[in-house]
Amino acid sequence: MHKVETDATRNLLIITYLGHVEPAELALGRAELVAALAMVQPGFRLLTDLSELDAMEYACATEIEGMMDLVRKQGVTLVVRVVPDPHKDIGFKVMSFFHYDPQTPVVTCETRAEALQKLSV
Repeated sequence: MHKVETDATRNLLIITYLGHVEPAELALGRAELVAALAMVQPGFRLLTDLSELDAMEYACATEIEGMMDLVRKQGVTLVVRVVPDPHKDIGFKVMSFFHYDPQTPVVTCETRAEALQKLSV
């Protein structure tokens, strides 16, 4: 499962991955992401939280890459990830090199509290 939220006052998009994530779910959630992107302005920041992720199927990579491309096209300027266990990264770090602008900083944190602190700076 995943959920997409926005905090328009902070110009922040939040994507949280929970439990076991499957490609079909991500494909269905694309419209949710598009709607959320309409709620933020270019120059927004992205928080991706993997702290509640149990497993993600390898086939999700195509959908994740598409999500990253949409976020890049909408003008993300900072990506902050919560990855409490490096084994949960499942390729996000590598995909970032190909699907985000090279000038967009990508920061990885161990806790959501740490991530929110990075976003407050």
